[in-house]
Amino acid sequence: MLVLAAVFALLQLANVTGRDTPDTKNYLSYALSLGGGSKREVAAATIDYVCASEAATARRDQSVHVVRFHRPDPTGQVMSECREREWRAVEPRLAAGQTGGHTVPYMPERFMRIFEARPGYPVFLAPFVMAFGATWGLWAAGVVIASAGGVLAFLILRTLSVPVPLALAGQALYYVLPCGTTAMRPMTEGMLMALTLAAVWGCALVVRAGRTRPGSTRAGSTRAGLALVAGSLLALFTVKHSQALFLGLCLAAAGALIALRRHRRGRPPGRDALSLAAVGLAGVVGTLALARLLHHPTMTDSLQDLLTDHFARPDRERPWAEFRQMQGNFWVEWLRRQALEPLFVAALAAGAWGALRRGRAVGGFLVAAAFTGILTQAGHPDINIWGGRLIVLAWLLPVVGVPLLLGPVVRERVTLPAQGHAERARAVG
Repeated sequence: MLVLAAVFALLQLANVTGRDTPDTKNYLSYALSLGGGSKREVAAATIDYVCASEAATARRDQSVHVVRFHRPDPTGQVMSECREREWRAVEPRLAAGQTGGHTVPYMPERFMRIFEARPGYPVFLAPFVMAFGATWGLWAAGVVIASAGGVLAFLILRTLSVPVPLALAGQALYYVLPCGTTAMRPMTEGMLMALTLAAVWGCALVVRAGRTRPGSTRAGSTRAGLALVAGSLLALFTVKHSQALFLGLCLAAAGALIALRRHRRGRPPGRDALSLAAVGLAGVVGTLALARLLHHPTMTDSLQDLLTDHFARPDRERPWAEFRQMQGNFWVEWLRRQALEPLFVAALAAGAWGALRRGRAVGGFLVAAAFTGILTQAGHPDINIWGGRLIVLAWLLPVVGVPLLLGPVVRERVTLPAQGHAERARAVG
């Protein structure tokens, strides 16, 4: 498990720069500000990182361009143009006194409030960027987050008694599927996936304890699992409170449905499912209450941000009506594109089959956790958002579900040769 994580980390040295997204500068500036630097110092360091990354990408792209590969190195020109562009956006706002909060004012205050409400990821980044600088600090933080996600996938599968080779396959799937690529990007999605997997691992511990005989070990596993789920939801609130809301809601629904299904089959609902449903529901209530208490941006704010191109235009008068229309348009276009490249849909189907057929109750919680990716995408029906990063949480379903699906096949191939060897040994004896 650790060797696989180390190999993944070494491979990431191929791209130390060029991973940033438009959101990166907001999180980086927040993390740098925690070190006590002035707004102008933080802005300079953030702009240098963003522009150096853009210049490195431009240099690599030109080196393989069939027409421009022999032209002079564009690094200096790209750096100069990028710095001028970024300072042109920041300087007037700093001069106007927009210096509140932790983030550098690249955008209107109303937009920056969205990132001010997400301290969890910048707090995690802060020790890395302070110790190694922006470039290597963000890279190292990404490696830790991405590696942890793969390790958690391995732990979930082992908790479900999946053979070690298949558990390692699940860890590898996390690294090679879009999960690994997205987790290495300096943005919140990697941490969201890791915390969501931690919650699923907690569900697995609780369900496994429910199948064992009563005793101190069972009670300890149950408490540990519930604490892990609750802790994950709390941590998610600090990273992106909408994800805490979605995950709590989905886990509560999954626990209730599992308990209801057992009841209809004449079995006890089970304390495991009901306990997890209660923790999920508590997460929903707690998220809503804390978000209101802390004056976090609301769903309406998020919707106006979407429809006004980050508040660059006046607010829409009928945002929910336009949102519903966009939902229909988005999913029709999304399905059309999936029909052209059906890998994602096929992987989801295989993962769901494995989770629900082989994972039993834990499989239900896994499907619920992965469904938060669909909810996140539905909350932002923008087909142009980079790389499907909003829906990336749905990839957790094949990461864990496919090894579960293949479990019986591997066990059969391992068991049959072992039985053959035993029979031959008895015959010789």
